[in-house]
Amino acid sequence: MSRPPEPSVAPTGGEFVLFQTQDAQTRVQVRLIDGVLWLTQRQMAELYQKDVRTVSEHLKNVYTDGELNPDSTIRKFRIVAREGARDVERLVDHYNLDAVLQVGYRVRSPRGAQFRQWATETLKSYLVKGFVLDDERFKRGADAEYFDELLARIRDIRSSEKVFWRKVLDIYATSVDYDARAEASQRFFATVQNKMHWATHGHTAAELIALRADASKPQMGLLTWAAAPQGGAPRKADASVAKNYLTEDELQVLNRIVNAYLEFAELQALDRKPMTMAQWITKLDDFLRLSGREILTHAGRITAEAAQGKAEAAFELYRQQQRALPSRAEQDFEATLLQPVKALAKQVLDKPSKPRPVNKTKKGGV
Repeated sequence: MSRPPEPSVAPTGGEFVLFQTQDAQTRVQVRLIDGVLWLTQRQMAELYQKDVRTVSEHLKNVYTDGELNPDSTIRKFRIVAREGARDVERLVDHYNLDAVLQVGYRVRSPRGAQFRQWATETLKSYLVKGFVLDDERFKRGADAEYFDELLARIRDIRSSEKVFWRKVLDIYATSVDYDARAEASQRFFATVQNKMHWATHGHTAAELIALRADASKPQMGLLTWAAAPQGGAPRKADASVAKNYLTEDELQVLNRIVNAYLEFAELQALDRKPMTMAQWITKLDDFLRLSGREILTHAGRITAEAAQGKAEAAFELYRQQQRALPSRAEQDFEATLLQPVKALAKQVLDKPSKPRPVNKTKKGGV
């Protein structure tokens, strides 16, 4: 059993500020210390303008209902309080941001209602738009590391095949020799995609898939896939996406190349200069050459069809191997029931056996 962390001095500077702007829009500001906010019950009572006993009762219900784990959301800090004419040092429970928010959902007060209005609007914006962004916070420049993370996530989204395909088609449609046929569009997209992959790691998309799809490796060589953030398993469609086989460093390079080129191409399109498809490819080569990257000058050594065939075959073999493994339910059964039985059996086997008594026969007996 692990020992609880030693109490430390209460952090200073952490703030959870709930206020209303002049346009009657509720705003919440949180200032974290080392990425974590810790408040006492008294501080939460001041925040939501309620009695400490009310806050304590809500916290008790939160933990009783199992909505939060007390081990990860409560921490003891030493604080110094003035009692009469002397300063007294005491250990006081502090609660992290998860607990502070839970109390806000439950407390009945004007401040609690204000908080819930803000939370509802924020959640609504996320569900409708797919994102929530505190513009003013980033404009102040106080969270540079979070801003860099945001840019990295945007780059990754823009370089995803569906988004990239749509942006490339937008550029393609501005050319004077635009061809609306799907085959022509796919050829142009494949050319652009392969040039960017080649500039990143020296392989076309098809070559990369054929090289790295391997049923003997974990997740058949995939380093990311659609359901990975939710803990899901790879699917057949994931096996044919070249980007899913890239390392973290390669992915960063590809994302930056894609985004820089899209910005460059969109700037070219804004000039309204007549451009042919061949000229767009030349512009891409010029852009990559300016970036010091290798230029792809051939169609690649492996076709897209051959790469897809290998990826699907590797996936089928990988899936068969996964089916032969114990399921999660079987693993849980093994851990909860069979392991104690095996441990008991081992104890019995390891226990030294007592020697049998020897029957002695008296001399002259019948």
